[in-house]
Amino acid sequence: MSVTEHSSIAAANPLADYEAHRQEIDEAVQRVLSGGRYILGPEVAAFEQEFASFLGVSDAVGVGSGTDALHVALRVCGVGPGDGVITVSHTAVATVAAIELAGAVPVLIDVDPHTQTMDPHHLEHALRRKAERRIKAVIPVHLYGHPADMPAILQIAKKQDLKVIEDCAQSHGATIHGRQTGTWGDAAAFSFYPTKNLGAIGDGGAIVSNDRSLCVAARLVREYGWRERYVSDLPGLNSRLDEVQAAILRVKLRYLSQDNARRQQVARQYDTALATSGLVLPARRAGYDHVFHQYVVRSTRRDDLKNHLGSHSIGTAIHYPVPIHRQPAYRDRVCIDGPCLEHTERLSQEVLSLPMHPHVTGEQLRRITDSIAAWRTRP
Repeated sequence: MSVTEHSSIAAANPLADYEAHRQEIDEAVQRVLSGGRYILGPEVAAFEQEFASFLGVSDAVGVGSGTDALHVALRVCGVGPGDGVITVSHTAVATVAAIELAGAVPVLIDVDPHTQTMDPHHLEHALRRKAERRIKAVIPVHLYGHPADMPAILQIAKKQDLKVIEDCAQSHGATIHGRQTGTWGDAAAFSFYPTKNLGAIGDGGAIVSNDRSLCVAARLVREYGWRERYVSDLPGLNSRLDEVQAAILRVKLRYLSQDNARRQQVARQYDTALATSGLVLPARRAGYDHVFHQYVVRSTRRDDLKNHLGSHSIGTAIHYPVPIHRQPAYRDRVCIDGPCLEHTERLSQEVLSLPMHPHVTGEQLRRITDSIAAWRTRP
């Protein structure tokens, strides 16, 4: 078969995920449609209980998106207008958008160049300048599915009496020494965007915590501050997980561990095939279970590699091409720790996400890695 006759390989493939569980998902959707309850009903309540049990936390609260989950988590942790929140610039813009939705000020720090997650040393450095800003919370991001260094981050944050809210949008099922991400901080926010390791067929998110009072408050905030319908006890939002998405998530949650294991198998096959490729391959910190939401390689010839793979119908993505502090909406407006964020800015020029999802086949892996080998040796 010639190159042009090959089918394309998607960087992510939520359709394949639906097809793998089509009958169960169709039955779940039909159950909701026939039940007559479409918002915050029994499916949401059951999913919240099952997801909390999977993680090992006291409670989970379903909301409309991962961004909303972060926003609501910040509010119930007492973060408000003028407060500083430290996070990383090498992340999806949703992290910073949520901080601003809470009225707070993002303070962006650099990442560890190996794991590409928050560097505790830069956190310490930023907090030494705390007198310049009123820092109230820290948001570590478990980027690409690799957990941030939560033991070190918590040790630093607790000395300063800061709230810690984990951004788990890419880390469903990832663990640190056997303990799930999302269980380490005061609260955590998950996204169920369709391409996530646990993805809905639409948008959705959840706040989780071992502090039941935070979850009680989050339930009020997500629906207009209502304790009694049509009577707001506090200013709230309209951010509710719907019954269809909750029913679908209940099906897919049953397969999350199996799907994560397949992602890890794909990652190991990439590791072996690309060991002599000259690319910088993903690092893993010992004792940390990486669930590979993305398999991200690095190259100083990143754009050339991306174009080469694209010409062979192999989809890739850049997560993320422009650091948030360099984006038009945020530059000259967010605070950064120092004159530049060296590792973040270099990563934005070098990272490339290869196809990664539980349904990547062995034949597709061979095509991808053979294509990379051909790229490396071409004149």
